[in-house]
Amino acid sequence: MTPLERWVEEQAKLTKPDKICWCDGSEEEARRLIEIGMKEERVAGHPIFYELNHTTFPNSYLHRSHPTDVARTEHLTFVCHPDKETAGPNNNWMDPGEAKEKMRKLSDGCMRGKTMYVLPYMMGHPDSPYAKACIQLTDISYVAVSMRIMTRMNKDVIAKIGDREDFVKGFHSVGDFDPDKRFIMHFPDEHFVWSIGSGYGGNALLGKKCFALRIASWLGLKEGWLAEHMVIIGAQDPSGDTTYMIAALPSACGKTNLAMMESALPGYKIWTVGDDIAWLNIGPDGRLWAINPEAGLFGVAPGTSMKTNPNMMRTLKKGTFYPTLFTNTGLNVDTNEPWWEGMDGNVPANALDWQGVKWSPSSGTKAAHPNSRFTVSAYQCPTLSPLFDNPKGAPISAILFGSRRTHLLPLIVEGTSWQNSVFLGARMGSETTAAASHKEGVIRRDPMAMLPFCGYNMANYFRHWLTIGPRLVYQPRVFSVNWFRMDEDGRYLWPGFGHNARVLKWIIDRVHGRVGAKETPVGLVPHLKDLDMKGLDISRRDMEKLFEIDVKGWRKEAESIEEFFKEFGDRMPKEIWSELHSLKAKLK
Repeated sequence: MTPLERWVEEQAKLTKPDKICWCDGSEEEARRLIEIGMKEERVAGHPIFYELNHTTFPNSYLHRSHPTDVARTEHLTFVCHPDKETAGPNNNWMDPGEAKEKMRKLSDGCMRGKTMYVLPYMMGHPDSPYAKACIQLTDISYVAVSMRIMTRMNKDVIAKIGDREDFVKGFHSVGDFDPDKRFIMHFPDEHFVWSIGSGYGGNALLGKKCFALRIASWLGLKEGWLAEHMVIIGAQDPSGDTTYMIAALPSACGKTNLAMMESALPGYKIWTVGDDIAWLNIGPDGRLWAINPEAGLFGVAPGTSMKTNPNMMRTLKKGTFYPTLFTNTGLNVDTNEPWWEGMDGNVPANALDWQGVKWSPSSGTKAAHPNSRFTVSAYQCPTLSPLFDNPKGAPISAILFGSRRTHLLPLIVEGTSWQNSVFLGARMGSETTAAASHKEGVIRRDPMAMLPFCGYNMANYFRHWLTIGPRLVYQPRVFSVNWFRMDEDGRYLWPGFGHNARVLKWIIDRVHGRVGAKETPVGLVPHLKDLDMKGLDISRRDMEKLFEIDVKGWRKEAESIEEFFKEFGDRMPKEIWSELHSLKAKLK
């Protein structure tokens, strides 16, 4: 018996499923799992899957989750290092022994009357030296089908694991969906995630945030690479040359829109390598290379339209042998199509909301849950990069750190050195929205967009970033971007969306040494003449405002950054403190 078979047997003894199904990732199996979800399994009285209109949304199905189970549960997510200090103030911590005891009790018999699905999958292309072989157990067809879309699920992974003990393990059960018995526990040293009580994406698709970020960030620290919450794109210029870049943007900062942007700048095209996660390694050539460990897209539905993200709408309607899942959207009953707020076309006359209840605009609620999702294969994306399946990944020339700030942050700022660039990422913060915090405009620090996802003390994570630069033969240029600056009347100064390609063009020009930059106390900004504004009606005054440096406001910002850094105590690298002190001195 192999270590893998032994582990599966041990989990079966604990959970007591009626049967065990070893999945092979085939198209035939996916059809069978959908059938099981439509006819045999249920959540809160609903079948797991409802078939949608396959003429307009080919091979698509609707899933309604348990009403208490609609988002990531950060307060129930723990990182179980042997000591609390290693987990850091950015993580909830529990002693590994205590965590396992708690989870054993909750998992005892949790799969009675159910099937245990064994899912063998790769994060990354199977031929990539940077890919990882993984196993997840689950007791619900929704997760089994979703993992087939989101990862490279294949029975060959079992042979790849062979007699190894150190494969990545994921245990998942929906339990009885009781929020009081819902926990997601990470054991970084064992490469193990144990999740119970939730069927929602980030809590249940363990290859995603749980492994590809929290566990992988710890592996990266040990092995000398980085696991990042970043999009990977290629920006092709009119000559046909493509410059690859990665971008970290927190929630509500236009991440997926950037990954699949339809350029408003003639002659420029964006190629999508990844929309959420990047694994960064130093290649044999001394350059930084990025792979997307995922094979699918798991995006927020509300607000997605032909105006905001035409390529995503085309992706959802393309159809392949991979099913497409819509979770907690509304339903247009007359057409049997998914529907959400912000979608193109009229509001449906006859609709059901995300819980299957009759809905109309006068209901006083949203038809789609604000966090309703689609899960779709990346292979349906019309802008999928030719490097998507390249085992080496994409060579990275630029790194972007994005924030949502209505004031203060310029449209784009370039770091002056690797150390200064790490500081740009470490100081990242976005304004909260009323929906998120009941208090608008509060700055929530989210360094590198990794605060909820770094699997260890973030001060050590900053130090790890600092060590990467000097090891690179060619260091990517690093930028801070902010598409959301407003004037005094609350009007956005920058049109955003496809026009962000104009900012990417300046980045490409900087990478290739074609244009200079202007020094400011907060970093390097463009000379206005070097930004391609042809065909865009924006005044010189607005352009100047986009790069205005409010010294008084920046002094307050520096104080806020300092307060945040203090949370990490003595572990905070002196190089980051040095950059903060330098910023303060320049603002005097």
